[in-house]
This record gives sequence, C-alpha cells and structure tokens, in this order.
Amino acid sequence: MKTALNHMTTPDLGYVSFLDLAARLGCIGVEVRNDIPRPLFDDLDPTEAGRIATDKGLRLVGLSQVYPFNDWTPEREDAVKALIETAKACGAETISLIPRNDGTAGADGERQANLKAALEGVLPLLQDAGMTALVEPLGFQRSSLRSKAELIEAISAIGGQDRFRIVHDTFHHTLANGGPIYPEMTGIVHISAVVDPDLTIAQMEDEHRVLIDAQDRLGNVEQIAALIAAGYDGPISYECFSTQTHALEDPYTEIKRSFDFISSQLQARAA
Repeated sequence: MKTALNHMTTPDLGYVSFLDLAARLGCIGVEVRNDIPRPLFDDLDPTEAGRIATDKGLRLVGLSQVYPFNDWTPEREDAVKALIETAKACGAETISLIPRNDGTAGADGERQANLKAALEGVLPLLQDAGMTALVEPLGFQRSSLRSKAELIEAISAIGGQDRFRIVHDTFHHTLANGGPIYPEMTGIVHISAVVDPDLTIAQMEDEHRVLIDAQDRLGNVEQIAALIAAGYDGPISYECFSTQTHALEDPYTEIKRSFDFISSQLQARAA
C-alpha cells in the first residue's frame, strides 16, 4: 500500500511539520490544499516548497483545488490556469477539480452538459501544461456529480483519458451507493472512516470522517482490497475532515496505528 497524507487530516500543522509527519509515517507523498485555514505552503515560494518536499523524499502527489469546476466561467478558467501554474512551479503531479455541491445544477441533462463544458474547457489547459487533473465525484445527495460512470463517460466523450483521472474516495463511494470501480482511470484513493453507529448513510457528512479502525462503517479495507486486486497501484491518501482527528495530540501514533490496522487486514484477506 503506497500511503500518502492529505493536509486536511492535520490542517493545523505548518507545511514543513506536515511534510515531516508524512515522511516519518513512511508515506510516498502528500496532497497540499488551498482551502485550509492557513496559506498554501505557509506562503513559501512554490518552487522552494517543492524542493523541501523532494529533499524529504516525498512527492507532491496532488494540489487542491478549484471549486466548483463544473460551473465553467472565465473566473473558473483563470483559477484552473493559476493552479496549474502553481503545480508546475512546485512539481505537483496533479491538480484537483471539485464539482458543485450546493444542491443546484443537479438535474438530469443539466449536470451532464455542465460537466462536459467544463471538461472541454480544462482539457486544452492540461494538454498545454502536460498536467493531469483529478476530478472527484462527491456522493452527497446535493452533489452535481455523484456518479463515477457519468464522469468516465464524459471524459471519454471528449477524448480526455490521457489528462483526466478520477478520485476514488471511500466515503463518497459509499454515499453514492457504491457501484463500479475504475482502477485504470483512478489517479488517487482517499480514505477515511465513519464510526458513529447512529448515523444513516444519508446523514454522513465530512465532519464525521475520522481515522479507520475496526469500527469503520464504510468498508475501507474491502474497497482498498478490490482496487488493488483490480490493478490499482497509486497513492492511498488519508483525508479526514473531523475536528476530532484535527485535534489529536499525537497524530503520528494514531495515523500509524490506523495504517498498520489497514495493512494487517489486507494481509489477512490475502492469506
């Protein structure tokens, strides 16, 4: 399992401390974000930020994010261009595109047209830069892009298979009622657990996303095992939004315990 760490899991850590934690955990890389309550790279120059990561043996596997990318406007185009420019400067391998998630533009026909227009707008920017974009379906009922199949169909329709990859998020996969996985088109896997036994799936929100243990209700181990068995060999990145996780006094010990739990469960399944 090629582990990675998303800065959302420990958003209170400074950039260099976050890198140190990921390196200590044995991660192959990190995902950095422009939507946590601290400046991107703590205002370091992107080139310097990338060099620091490389010196610590880490890849910048992702730079997040543009939202809502499927509301394609000149402002959105500028945001994608700026994110690509930053990604090129720091050496990030991908940028992340997040769909509208406010209960609007989800009607059948409308959402597909909006998605296609946005993908068509982004594709030449990626081609010119030699960059890959990760698009993340969100499983919430209010999301304008819930279906991986719908996303794959749209990417294929515009010939974008070389420049777009999908995010398989175990939380959102469960909320979207599961369905097919697409290992060959998956660029990263996001993992997190929901352990509250009183929540229905429809009630699950980002704030409930914690570290994975035996109480996990999302079937993380089963999803990871299925992806690996189907040929996925990319990063598996921890992305927890819960303030309970953010407040951990010793994130190294807790995240390592969780990674070890997942590994032991995968090994037991393979035995």
